[in-house]
Amino acid sequence: MYIYTSNEIKAIDHEADLQGLSVETLMENAGRSLFDAVKHFVNRNQNILILSGRGNNGGDGIVLARYLKQEGYNVNLVFPFGLPKSKSAKKHLKYYQSCGFHLDEIMYDQKYDVIIDALLGIGARPPLKDDVKKIIKWINEQKSFVISVDIPSGVQADVGECSEAVSADLTLCLHGYKPSAFLLPSLNFYGEIRVLSIGLQQKSKWKVWTKEDVLNSWPQYNLMSHKGTFGTGYIIAGSDEMPGSAILAAKGAMRAGIGKLVVGSSRFAVSIIAGQVPEATYQIDGLQKVSNGIFPEKIKACSIGPGIEDQELLEQALEKLFDMNCPLLLDAGALQKRNYPKNRKDPIIITPHPGELSRMMDFPINQIQQNRISIASQLAQKERVIVVLKGLYTVIAFPDGTGVINITGNPALAKGGSGDTLTGIMTAFLCTHRDVKSAVCNAVYIHGQCSDKWITKYSERSMVASDIIELLPTVMKEITSR
Repeated sequence: MYIYTSNEIKAIDHEADLQGLSVETLMENAGRSLFDAVKHFVNRNQNILILSGRGNNGGDGIVLARYLKQEGYNVNLVFPFGLPKSKSAKKHLKYYQSCGFHLDEIMYDQKYDVIIDALLGIGARPPLKDDVKKIIKWINEQKSFVISVDIPSGVQADVGECSEAVSADLTLCLHGYKPSAFLLPSLNFYGEIRVLSIGLQQKSKWKVWTKEDVLNSWPQYNLMSHKGTFGTGYIIAGSDEMPGSAILAAKGAMRAGIGKLVVGSSRFAVSIIAGQVPEATYQIDGLQKVSNGIFPEKIKACSIGPGIEDQELLEQALEKLFDMNCPLLLDAGALQKRNYPKNRKDPIIITPHPGELSRMMDFPINQIQQNRISIASQLAQKERVIVVLKGLYTVIAFPDGTGVINITGNPALAKGGSGDTLTGIMTAFLCTHRDVKSAVCNAVYIHGQCSDKWITKYSERSMVASDIIELLPTVMKEITSR
């Protein structure tokens, strides 16, 4: 479940070679792993076309063709751009031919049931040559099941920018995911993704956060636990015009298991919120009081931003909050272009969606979407904050250069108030988890999982933010029962 840039993969290959694991051996391992995966999607009666390029990606295709041939599959191995230039691929082609197998030509008028794309690897860069464009166009026009080896040809490994590429039904990534599998528009070309081991050690700083990660980091409670065990959180949110933001955040925090919750909001908003969340306590005119240095006691985590419109007062409050000794979460109105304090003991977490990050960094939204991982990581390291870049495949970047991709969630979350519920859930988890990293990652995972649970029964367009809160008990029960 690890993620590697193209340079990292090349460095790993080089290190393996120095340790005695040659490129030829890695290619053999890759081909064998590809065969073990592909055989579950094809049968011996199908007409299978393997299109191999001139590099190492094409070499993986050669080894795969050999394994399929040896098992009696009907395989056509074709080199549309000429024979391999890669030294390792040449060796495997020689062995392939020594087994009595021959090379084929594309029969453009023939129907292929399965096309396996082993044309371009992670080293390919635009612009594509005309002959490459031609074969990609032909592949995409066929009514075949298309499998790409490691990466769809035409897609770059590290960025989402992509104009012409093989539209795969299945991509078999070797050793780990590539960043473009989670970026736009490149992710649209991958189809279903499966990651295959090729015998290399996992060393990446970035990974996909899984259910097992949630289970391994889930806080353990005992019979002697009490409300103080689960911490006190402080949410500064809502205004006369938007009391609902504070309601959603507060309900999210309570359902997510916080011990005690203090909500700071305007007097009018508190009169509305208290009727919806009687379990919380309240600080009337909380934003004004915080700007004057007045805080509730023994706060374990604080969040600020949802539903707040008074920007001047909010900035004054943040100056005081930056001096507090607890994790501080910034969302919505608190997300502005600023320099963050670098010597703060406890972490600052910012949770922008692409539009907010565009405003904060003066980058076009499409540039952010094409480079979500690198941009979030650069910001996290520069400003020493935790960046939660929301959206499809939420990116969580940490100041130490590590990071996580969350794969739960769907377009049902694209509704007003969804981010407010995440603020509440994350505030609760910051109070109840042992470490901040697990708290942030688990909050994003479970928030997304609620929407995944919803669409098993209902239309994704029908979900509203309060439905996330209603689903929290079920989703959290499914986690803790394991």
